[in-house]
Amino acid sequence: MKVKDGIIGLIIGDALGVPVEFSSREELMREPVTDMIGYGTYGMPAGTWSDDSSMAIATMASIVNKNGIDYDDMMHEFLEWIENGKYTQYNDTFDYGPTTSHGLYNYKRGTEAIFCGGTGERDNGNGSLMRILPLAFIPNIEYETIENISGLTHRHMRSKIACVFYIEIAKSMLENDLTIDEHIRLTGDKIQKHYEGNKELNHFSRVFNDDLNDVDTISSSGYVINTFESVIYCLKNTDNYRDAVLKAVNLGGDTDTVGAICGGLAGIYYGYDAIPVDWIEDIPKIDKVLQLCEKYGAFCDGCL
Repeated sequence: MKVKDGIIGLIIGDALGVPVEFSSREELMREPVTDMIGYGTYGMPAGTWSDDSSMAIATMASIVNKNGIDYDDMMHEFLEWIENGKYTQYNDTFDYGPTTSHGLYNYKRGTEAIFCGGTGERDNGNGSLMRILPLAFIPNIEYETIENISGLTHRHMRSKIACVFYIEIAKSMLENDLTIDEHIRLTGDKIQKHYEGNKELNHFSRVFNDDLNDVDTISSSGYVINTFESVIYCLKNTDNYRDAVLKAVNLGGDTDTVGAICGGLAGIYYGYDAIPVDWIEDIPKIDKVLQLCEKYGAFCDGCL
């Protein structure tokens, strides 16, 4: 299994984006991110990951500890993160969205786990897409399960489809030797067939129609569709891990999440050895993550 390829790829993209989150594209054109830096937006040391990585790590830890998917345990671990700083490097939870926190506190108030996420139009942030990658390594995982895990915090069908689409691209990269364009096209066909008739597919039309070539039409905001389009644009317009994640971060806006989601796929596609070693070494507690990746990979192998 290539767990560490994707998860470390995600964490690196996240950490690259943390110091410049909310910076504009124009600002980053003048002073682009070219290396792992610290401080900036949140005043955190170089290599600090944010909610994207913490929640992905929490997802893996829950599945390993329970030897399977347990929605209640997953929510418990998410609450440990948001309230107590678990799965962070400095016991400091400094970045999360309102839709995510609302879903977690719905659970704390007694709502059943898979019904905690918001279903309104404004609940379509990228907060479930950013943490969903670990599911790509579980053989034969069902779409309903992916949708339910999105729904812990983001229950709108648009967010659920985005998560399934992302996982299918990752699985295609894990299983097939294709170009990035081919992975996206074939996965898009599969998504359109599965969700045929669902009006939410209209929001993914630019991905389906390969209409993501002009950077001026790419918005790297926290809206799930904008984030998804940004990631596809960066993957299609680069040919190595380093350039992909730097392009993602330098789009500006929600830099850590776009960087993380792009980094996850780029890590799988190009492999762990393509990630700059000095960036990996810049991440505090990376050894613990690598140990968890090994345990998670063993769990996934056992599902075969």
